[in-house]
Amino acid sequence: MPSQPLLQFTGKSIYCAIADVHIDPWIQVDKAIITHAHSDHARWGSRHYLSHKDSEPILRLRLGQDISLQTVAYGQQFVINGVTFSLHPAGHIVGSAQVRVEYKGEVWVASGDYKLEDDNFATPFEPVRCNVFITESTFGLPIYKWRPQHEIMSEIDGWWRQNRAEGKASVLMGYSLGKMQRILKNIELQDDVLYAHGAIHTTNERLRQAGFDLPETTLVTKETDRKLFRGALVLAPPSVDGSTWIKKFAPFSLGYCSGWMALRGAKNRRAVDQGFVLSDHVDWPDLNTAVKETGAEKVYVTHGYTSIFARWLNENGIEAGEVHTMYGSEDESEEEEAVQDIAAGENAYEQHKADLDNSSTIPTEPGV
Repeated sequence: MPSQPLLQFTGKSIYCAIADVHIDPWIQVDKAIITHAHSDHARWGSRHYLSHKDSEPILRLRLGQDISLQTVAYGQQFVINGVTFSLHPAGHIVGSAQVRVEYKGEVWVASGDYKLEDDNFATPFEPVRCNVFITESTFGLPIYKWRPQHEIMSEIDGWWRQNRAEGKASVLMGYSLGKMQRILKNIELQDDVLYAHGAIHTTNERLRQAGFDLPETTLVTKETDRKLFRGALVLAPPSVDGSTWIKKFAPFSLGYCSGWMALRGAKNRRAVDQGFVLSDHVDWPDLNTAVKETGAEKVYVTHGYTSIFARWLNENGIEAGEVHTMYGSEDESEEEEAVQDIAAGENAYEQHKADLDNSSTIPTEPGV
């Protein structure tokens, strides 16, 4: 066993000192392993990057076409100064990966962000056995229990078709990377023309050019005839809410896809007509399932309800501690607002503890 922890939490990243490699650094470093291409995990300015091969198109789009980037397949091992690394599916977005780190028989896994439900686009999550597991806890409260994806997609289809019948455009907001590809792969499409904001259209086109199977979208421009929007579905990032850009679609109905839509206050603040509870992060039952399936003896909890989930694990026989990092979401404002709806820290845990199953053990099956 090494004299120091195999992975350390520094002011820069999750750091492997033996290999001198940083995982998802939030400042510029020499060597960075990137779990996925969201902006809070993949930051500009490092000298060398390594990621899963499916992350390459978006990393080059966001960080620069000429970045020094090495890519690997899932499960492909590479060794740096005696430390064996490999990337494994996280199911969060396209190319998202858990980082497995092994040295002299000790195994750590840094999960990045992840979800267990197969979204029909990203490679589905695979549990990785380890001694120490570093997990996110974005939705680490018992109130967060996602309904099956097909039910949410059916709701989106119904909302859109009803708006069409009423002669209104349907403006649907969600993250450009992750949420929108998931929606495109799962809603009902016939010969519909789908319109998209530039951020979404560019992301989709870069993925399509890289060989990913995605329906085509039509870029919304100043020259687009506004009459074409009537009855159409328009895909947009959350940043358009309240902007002048959105006014061109009137009359329209505004929808928003986010896990935070589970909270009434978040929906009201957004002033959306329809909120769809769709998240690319694990909910409470799947968070517990993922931890259990790693077999980890120690768990570090990052980002989200860290103290609450760490306490829950300790109460259920799994040694856990909370770690503060600079990881967040691509739309931090929505998250910050949503958190205001729940009492913080220990009060939140006690308030929602009654929602747990009667059993005091961690659930063993997804969706329990």
